[in-house]
Amino acid sequence: MIAIEKEIEQFHKQYNAVQEEMGRVIVGNQEVISSILSCLFTRGHVLLEGIPGLGKTKIVQTLANVLNLDFNRIQFTPDLMPGDLIGTNVVRETEAGEKYLDFQHGPIFCNLMLADEVNRATPKSQSALLEAMQEKSVSVGNITHKLDEPFFVMATQNPIELEGTYPLPEAQMDRFLFKLKIEYPSKDEMHQIMDRTTQVDEAAAVSVLEKGEVLQMRNTVLAVPIAKPVQDYAIRLTLATHPNSPHSHALTNKYARFGASPRGTQALVLGGKMQALLNNRVHVSCEDIRKVAFPALRHRILLNFEGEAEHVDTDDILKEIVADVPESTE
Repeated sequence: MIAIEKEIEQFHKQYNAVQEEMGRVIVGNQEVISSILSCLFTRGHVLLEGIPGLGKTKIVQTLANVLNLDFNRIQFTPDLMPGDLIGTNVVRETEAGEKYLDFQHGPIFCNLMLADEVNRATPKSQSALLEAMQEKSVSVGNITHKLDEPFFVMATQNPIELEGTYPLPEAQMDRFLFKLKIEYPSKDEMHQIMDRTTQVDEAAAVSVLEKGEVLQMRNTVLAVPIAKPVQDYAIRLTLATHPNSPHSHALTNKYARFGASPRGTQALVLGGKMQALLNNRVHVSCEDIRKVAFPALRHRILLNFEGEAEHVDTDDILKEIVADVPESTE
């Protein structure tokens, strides 16, 4: 028990150091940063949605600096090819004149990758990224190249200017653990942003963790147990998003075409484990599950024609589901 308490204490110390250092550069967005860290420490990936200029790129750059991880940023465009992302074989020649293939690593070979405006690339390039996210490896020819751990992808997409874009298919959206929405800063936060970014010296973050410590924090989160009744609650929340099923919610039957997959339940459980640790507990509660329900499930509900026509927000459906699905009584 003493060992567990020390491990939790160490986790909190490291987590708070990361939060504090990022706060020196990033104004506001504390919930977003906390959710991003939850994805990182549970081996997931995150999709960020927000209009241009809200600091999505700045957040991931700062995170890479604070965690001392290899960072690459890729601007997704319609002419981006899979080889531009994962790398390609190049023909080289030895001193004896013999030719051989040499694999040149692409920018995906890093610890933390920012896929900027991922919905502007063609499906072929999107699938190359999402294969790496799922398998933690890339295949070129007959050879599979493993990616270093941790491998964490933050993809951004712009909810406006949708002309000429290639929206992520539902199966690919499902690969992201969380979908986060970045809101416009308040008036006071705008003042802080101006003070920090329009001076001679701009604030910069320094490293507070090493790669090995990040991997250890991951193991700490994943080791948190979850009781069957709490897991059952997470499962029933997921099943409530399925239309025309024994567990479906009334709003789901009315507006949804498809609900969340088992990956949605995985996201609830993993996010709940992170919430439990942040609240100094070594067990997951139903409140922890509710805390992550929106980022874990909002992108996994596919609206039907009526839902699209009435511009229904999946968050509104989830709000009713969270309010109506009872906790387990076992």
